[in-house]
Amino acid sequence: MQRRDFFKKTMVIAGSAALGTSHTDATETQHPIDNRKISDIAFPQKRPLITYSDRPPLLETPREVFTSVLTPNDLFFVRWHMPMIPTSINPYKFHININGLVNNEIKISLDELKTEFEQVELTAVLQCGGNNRTAFRPTAGGIQWGVGAMGCAKWKGVRLKDVLHKAGLKNEAAWIGFNGEDKAVYNKTANFVRELNLKELNNDILLAYEMNGENLPYLNGYPLRLIIPGFYSDSWIKMISNITVTKEKQKLHFMDHAYRIPDNECECETPENLADKTKPIEEMNVNSLIGYPTTGTKIKNNTELIVRGVAFDGGSGIKKVEISTDGGAIWSEAKLDDGTQGKYAYRSFSYTFVPKQSGECTILSRATNEKGEMQPFAKEIQWNHGGYKYNGIDEVTVDVVA
Repeated sequence: MQRRDFFKKTMVIAGSAALGTSHTDATETQHPIDNRKISDIAFPQKRPLITYSDRPPLLETPREVFTSVLTPNDLFFVRWHMPMIPTSINPYKFHININGLVNNEIKISLDELKTEFEQVELTAVLQCGGNNRTAFRPTAGGIQWGVGAMGCAKWKGVRLKDVLHKAGLKNEAAWIGFNGEDKAVYNKTANFVRELNLKELNNDILLAYEMNGENLPYLNGYPLRLIIPGFYSDSWIKMISNITVTKEKQKLHFMDHAYRIPDNECECETPENLADKTKPIEEMNVNSLIGYPTTGTKIKNNTELIVRGVAFDGGSGIKKVEISTDGGAIWSEAKLDDGTQGKYAYRSFSYTFVPKQSGECTILSRATNEKGEMQPFAKEIQWNHGGYKYNGIDEVTVDVVA
C-alpha cells in the first residue's frame, strides 16, 4: 500500500495533552493515572486514542481494549521520538542497507525479503519502557503515560539472523546497530540508534513487514520494523532502513544515557542521590492489566461479574493470575487462556465473582511468571529518574449498585 502525504491529514488534530503531572512532596509510588480523555479526532489508520502529541505522534490505547490477546492495529499505541517522519514511502523503491563488518554490503528490497527468505510469524507484546510512568512520585522525566502504552500483535517477517547471514559477518563483528527513517529537527540532535550485542542474536528477532495479517500501519513503523520479543519497545526500531555491524560498541545517546535504570538490586534511586552506575532497560518484567470492568463502571449487586484482562512478561511465561476484591487479603486464581500464542504474547484471563454489597469495590489483579516473579503492590516499587519498568498490581474501582 502506497502512503502519500500521510501527515497532512494529522495537522488538524487538536493540541497535545499535557506531558507532565503536578509535583508532590510524596515519594511513594501510586497507581498510574487512568482517566485520560480519548481524543475526538483520529489519526489515519487509527481509531480515536488518548493523544499526547501530534508531532511526533504519541498515542495511548484505552484500558478497555485489553481483554484479548491481540490488540487491533487501529487501537495500537504509537510512540515516536523524532518529529520528522517521512510523509511518503514508496514500497517498490524501499530497501534496507546492511553494512559495516560484513563480507558483502547489500541492499534488500521488500520484495526480496518476502520472496528470498523463510517467512516467520511470531506473536509478541510491544510495551514502552515508560508505560505507567504517572505512577512515580515525584514526577519522572518523559511522556506521562497511563496504563496503555503497550499492545500485542502477530508479527510477520524474516529472521534478522538470516539477513545477516546473506551479508556474511566478519570474524571481528560484535555489535549490530539499527537506525530508522525518523529524524530530528536540529542536526546536532542524536539519531535514534539502538544496538544489539551479537551474542544476543536469536531466531526470534525479526524484521517484520506485517502486523496482525496486514501491512504495518504507517504510525507503527511501515514498511519495516525490528522485532525483539521480550524487550521493551525502545529497541524495536520503526521504519528501519539501515543495519551497521561493528567491532566496538558505538557511543550513542539513546544507548548510553536514555532508557537506562540504576544497576542495583532494587533498580532504584532517589532524586537527591541518583545512581552512578546504570544499565539499559531490556527484558520486560511480569505484569497484568484489567481491561473490563474499568474504574467507574456500575455493577449490579448480587449479579455475576466477569473480570477480563491480560498478563505477560519478557518470555519466561505466565504461570498464574490472581484476583482480589478485598484489598489483597485473599487472592483467587483466574482462568488463563490456552497460551497457544506463545511465550512472548499476552495471556488473557477471566475471573467470575458476585458482588455482595453496594458501594465501591476495588478489584486487583496480580500475575506470577514461570520464574516465580510476582507483581508487587505499587507502593513497594521504588523510584527511578526515568519512570521505567513499573509493574505494580493493577486495580480498578467499580460502583456496585442495588
